[in-house]
Amino acid sequence: MIRQITDVNEFSGFLEQEAAVLAYFSTVECNVCKVLKPKVFEILEKDFPKVKMVYVEINQSPELAARYTVFAVPTLVVFFEGREYIRKSRNFGLEEFRNELRRPYELMFSE
Repeated sequence: MIRQITDVNEFSGFLEQEAAVLAYFSTVECNVCKVLKPKVFEILEKDFPKVKMVYVEINQSPELAARYTVFAVPTLVVFFEGREYIRKSRNFGLEEFRNELRRPYELMFSE
């Protein structure tokens, strides 16, 4: 499930609560974002199930976008233990994203 967050405090609390978070910053008007979002979610479900995904609609939450310096959509920001590890904006490949996420994910959740 993708949780929508609109408040800076709620977002900060979620980052503190969860070990791994992917924040998907977008707008309702972004057609690329509409196609990309389910694909990103599918990658997380299949390959990185411990990463929780949140959606931030930057027109509804401009202060949240500003706090995380998001100026283009789509922007994906991956946090591990509240710290930013990966940021992808506008044009990026899903395989590139998957490969970049694999190493920190395995380090964080290896048994």
